[in-house]
Amino acid sequence: MRILTINPGSTSTKIAVFDDTTPVLVENIRHSVDELSQFRQVSDQFEYRRNLVLNALKEHDIPLQFDAIVGRGGLLKPIEGGVYEVNDIMLGEIEHPMRNHACNLGCRIAHDLCQSIPGCRALTCDPGVVDELIDVARISGSPIMPRITTWHALNQRSIARRYAAEHGQRYEELNLIIAHLGGGISIGAHRQGRCIDVNNAFDGDGPFSPERAGSLPPGKLIDLCYSQKYTLEQLKRRISGNAGLAAHLGTTDVQAIVKSIEEGDKHAELVLNGMIYSIAKWIGSAAVALKGKVDAILFTGGVAHSDYVVSRLIDYVNFLGPTFVYPGENEMLALATNAIGALRGTIEIKQYK
Repeated sequence: MRILTINPGSTSTKIAVFDDTTPVLVENIRHSVDELSQFRQVSDQFEYRRNLVLNALKEHDIPLQFDAIVGRGGLLKPIEGGVYEVNDIMLGEIEHPMRNHACNLGCRIAHDLCQSIPGCRALTCDPGVVDELIDVARISGSPIMPRITTWHALNQRSIARRYAAEHGQRYEELNLIIAHLGGGISIGAHRQGRCIDVNNAFDGDGPFSPERAGSLPPGKLIDLCYSQKYTLEQLKRRISGNAGLAAHLGTTDVQAIVKSIEEGDKHAELVLNGMIYSIAKWIGSAAVALKGKVDAILFTGGVAHSDYVVSRLIDYVNFLGPTFVYPGENEMLALATNAIGALRGTIEIKQYK
């Protein structure tokens, strides 16, 4: 089967063409600030990004002939995990999403391109709003602010299935803790095929990360909101963007930070070790959600390439269970694998309602 995957991000549009799970084309189309500044809002970028996808396929002499086109899932209302047909209800709701992000364009572009390809299915899978929390995990200390999820569902669930296959088991049989270590960090407690607890990585819940603040002292945060020192937008940037390692050290490049540590930078060492400690504590809380029954702890995401970070995390948490490392995001292959499973009938194609 030939599959086209489309992953719109804040500064790039990634596309890949697969023959089954073999990549034929992998392209990362980057967008400058100037290019995107002409659009008032993210939804206005639809035609621009769609045309870039078409141009990339044309440049590589790849005809517009696919069994499925699968786009990265958008920030819709909370749904259970799985593969979804892009239908009219989804397209209607993505016009007014819960949050504005370029990932909302994935299903729109997939649907649009499929219209001219006979038999092609427009799909999306495991968006960041997948919500499988157990009821007690939704309760916070304030009834007006229940816990919600926005996390790296696509990569976490893909890595879970990969680990299960490598060990001759099924995802639905395992209890796993999965730590996605990227610009944002999400720690999921997966119990027999469902992520029963996970931090809201988009809004700042959880450990701090290269660009996000993580959980903050609420009283201090409220004081800052009323200090008149910052605008609303500036404060949001203090939570996501200019936060975490970026705020402490002026960079999100973990490799560069490790290099400065090796050259004797004690402040950088303290901050990076603080992030590692923060991540380890959240992994511990995921073990509690699983009542200590942990088959494995999996590390994934771009920061998982760092031996400095991963080795220290393992030192903290390996008493909880065996650890395995799957560095990188793996999102394009995850999209293709889900689409192939759906077309072959091994994965249910759900209808968004």
